[in-house]
This record gives sequence, structure tokens and C-alpha cells, in this order.
Amino acid sequence: MGNAMLKWIVIVALLGVAHSVAWAEELELFILAGQSNAQGWAGNGASYPADPDNADKNIPFYWETPKHSSSNGTWTHLQAQGGRFPKGHFGPEIAFARNLRKAGYKPALFKYTLGGTSLAADWGEPGGKGMYGRMVEELKKAIGLLEKEGHTVTPRGFVWIQGESDGSSDTMATGYEARLKRLIDDLRGNVLQSPDLPVLLGVDEQHPLMKQRPIVVETHKKIAHDVPFVAFTSMIGLPKADTSHLTPEGLEEHGKRIFDAFVKIEKKRMKSKPSTK
Repeated sequence: MGNAMLKWIVIVALLGVAHSVAWAEELELFILAGQSNAQGWAGNGASYPADPDNADKNIPFYWETPKHSSSNGTWTHLQAQGGRFPKGHFGPEIAFARNLRKAGYKPALFKYTLGGTSLAADWGEPGGKGMYGRMVEELKKAIGLLEKEGHTVTPRGFVWIQGESDGSSDTMATGYEARLKRLIDDLRGNVLQSPDLPVLLGVDEQHPLMKQRPIVVETHKKIAHDVPFVAFTSMIGLPKADTSHLTPEGLEEHGKRIFDAFVKIEKKRMKSKPSTK
């Protein structure tokens, strides 16, 4: 290989590195997980909310609905996801992420959801082979991809919309508090090393199983009261497509409620930090 060719290869390589660094950002990672109202079971993509500010193309998005659809192991931009309707489906993440960006955040959204799944039987324990363990593996892979591109990734929030399926039996319902606490503790401490990570909880209080076994809803509220920087987001009053699932309008409004709850937690979290003066 001649010197001229070698110099050209070096120049091209350096230009590639410069381009990558120029596009690198300090991204704020938000994680959404849970069952059907996190997935957006009735969030028909035909009713996808208008995006007059063209915000979606600037919000990195990575999702997986196990055994149904995914972003194919790569980061794309905020959008409806395949697997439910001809034009895809969406959950509360659309309004949540858009409001974050409008407020000045630089959100990168990771979504891992599947309808009809329980914490007891499907998500499982930290370190196990259930959906939680698989989510953690996928999350680490997704973060690694962003870092490989030169981005700095800071965990900023975890949204957990789940619980109805754990009302299927007394045993599942009574064990829900311990299981959810272990999940939060593991994600904050072992996975993300962010002990004060804001956590937003949500479950359909008016779901038939929640009326039968309200302990699951009470657990959400209790953890939000007892554990620092955790908030509960209500679904009461949001329009439903059936007894269980929020309509597209309901999902959009829930996303706004989650954002409002995050802002309140973040204010408390910042006030709790030692002054640098």
C-alpha cells in the first residue's frame, strides 16, 4: 500500500470519528415497562397523536414486545410500534417523551412491555430468566449501542405500568409488594447504579381484578408513600376502550400525568441534594 493511499485511509477514518463525536449527545434515559396499558393494547396507530413540532424524529426509541414486535435490536425514533394494528400501536410513552423534550430534556426512551403479564409468573425475580431478567439484558445492550456511538447516557426515570394480572389470585396479590420493591431496588442499585432514580407507578384502579383484590393498587400507593422519589399515577377518569384498556386519548392523557408526576419527583430529588455553595 502506497503512502498516499495510507494517508487517505487515515483521513477518512478521522473524518468518521469527527462526524460521530459531532453528533454525540448527552442523552437522558427513560425506561417504560409493564403490561397492556404500558404496551398500548388499544392504542391504535391510526389515532397516533399529531406531531406538529416534529419532536418524534429527535427522540431516540428502542422497544421490544417479546415474541410480537421490536425495533430489531437497534435505536430508531419515537413512533407507533407493530404487532397490534395495521398502523401499529402506541402507549403513554408518546405524550410522556414529547413533554420531556418540550421541557428541555433530551430523552432516549427504552420500552419493554407485554400485555397480560404478571410480576409473579412472568416478570420474575432479579437475576432470573423471566421477563425482568431478559429486559435487563436488552437494556444493557441498548445502552451499549448508544455509548458506542459516542453518546453519554444518564438514567433519569423508570415507568412501571403493571399489576392487574397479579390480582388473579390472593397469593399473587399479597406477594406483590415484596416483588415490586425487589424489582425497583435491583434496577436502581444493581443495574443502573442510580439509587435516587425517579420511579413512576401506574395500575388501572378500576380494573375488575383490582376491585376484587385492591391490595395491588394499595401496594402501588404504599410504595409511592414509603420509598423516596416514587410516585403513583392514577388512571381514574381516563377513557377506556373496554373494561381494561385505555383508548388512544386515554393513553395520551396518562402520558401527560406520568410527565407531571416525574416533574414533581424531580423537584423533590433536586432539593434533597446537598448544596454546592
